[in-house]
Amino acid sequence: MKKKVLILANNSDGLFRFRHDLLQELKNRYDIIASTPFDHFIPELEKICDEVIQTDFDRRSINPVNDFRLLKTYLEIVNRVKPDLIITYTIKPNIYGGLVSRLKKVTYAVNITGLGTAFEKKGIVQEIVVLLYKIALKKAKIVFFENSGDRNVFVNKTKIPINKTYVLHGAGVNTQTYAYQAYPSNDKIRFLFIGRIMKEKGIEELFEAGQRLVREGFQCHLDVVGPCEENYKAKLEECEKSGWLKYHGFQSDVKPYIKDCDCFVLPSYHEGMANTNLECASSGRPIITSNIPGCKEAVVEGSGFLCEPKDANSLYEAMKKMIMEENREKMGRIGRKHMEDVFDKRKVVAETLKHLL
Repeated sequence: MKKKVLILANNSDGLFRFRHDLLQELKNRYDIIASTPFDHFIPELEKICDEVIQTDFDRRSINPVNDFRLLKTYLEIVNRVKPDLIITYTIKPNIYGGLVSRLKKVTYAVNITGLGTAFEKKGIVQEIVVLLYKIALKKAKIVFFENSGDRNVFVNKTKIPINKTYVLHGAGVNTQTYAYQAYPSNDKIRFLFIGRIMKEKGIEELFEAGQRLVREGFQCHLDVVGPCEENYKAKLEECEKSGWLKYHGFQSDVKPYIKDCDCFVLPSYHEGMANTNLECASSGRPIITSNIPGCKEAVVEGSGFLCEPKDANSLYEAMKKMIMEENREKMGRIGRKHMEDVFDKRKVVAETLKHLL
């Protein structure tokens, strides 16, 4: 009988889209049980996993009663499943799954896919999160990070041994799924944003930069793809009425939008490793993204431009520079080669398994 691996995650979307190849490799060795809130990718996840357990929780709010309920739920799942290995992704599964794993003496591996606001904002919330992480990760087999900047900050604050950590190249990108796409011939440059519509993704700076470009007469268009998680619907509608922006909502397949764009833009405030940057670069599109860990790694000389986070003027200058750029197709090819050389998912999965098993 196969051993069991239990995977704790905060959504089926990221687990299926970004860990699909890893799950397939684990499937050769384990029965896979996944615990996640039920959302868009549950049917696809059920095709890979032996069991998918609905585990609902609010991944963003801090509520002691609800968080204790999640801890209790994880304990009940572990008691029933009796896994040989537990793998956790994102803050709440990392903390409460880690606590349960430690309590039940089950081997566990933790993935810090991004530090988030808890590590950005000083105060009692950060202190609580750091304390919980110290307790939860004390017996972890390995703690994976997606960029060295996050690893350094985390180790400094939690004091976990650095030899218990490993920095991956994010989740990597499947360079066959996101194959090179012939560069489009648009009558005006089409920028693309893919992500959750929220302040921390730099959406306000993107609105401001886009409006300024249009006011100054630059021929450009912005496609926005992703769920609206904060109150930006009115702003999106206003920009749509102006004619320079089109909001497409959540899309399970973003490849057609990548194919049609001239440049991908992600002015995020913080990321573990922005998968959308990798997917668009792999497809042969130049990138404009923030000069921060988790974003800047996707850009090499000649493949895109970096802008300063929370700085609409810096983003505006980068987008204007891209509009004036005559070698965007060449930039996309340079980015594609960078993905093949460094971020190919096969390499990342092999590295993960080497430290996981």
